[in-house]
Amino acid sequence: VAHCERTGHYLTIKDNQVVQLHPSTCLDHKPEWVLYNEFVLTTKNYIRTVTDCKPEWLLKIAPQYYDMHNFPQCEAKQQLELMQTRMDSKQYQQGF
Repeated sequence: VAHCERTGHYLTIKDNQVVQLHPSTCLDHKPEWVLYNEFVLTTKNYIRTVTDCKPEWLLKIAPQYYDMHNFPQCEAKQQLELMQTRMDSKQYQQGF
């Protein structure tokens, strides 16, 4: 998974690698979050076979993988922590 930072570049969320969407990508917009299949190393770091995703999907589907204690400091971590707080408060308000 990669997150589009305020600077406009994507950063992989587990190892903080600066990447770009591969030119063969068919997305018609630049999503904030992408799930990718391939990390391609050429003269630039590219991610290929990507799809738009939502941060809440990541937290719901694989909470053990997205454990914030193991994340490096970055914008993505802040966004995921904020989303987790929102999700927790919604669950609490809805009575789980």
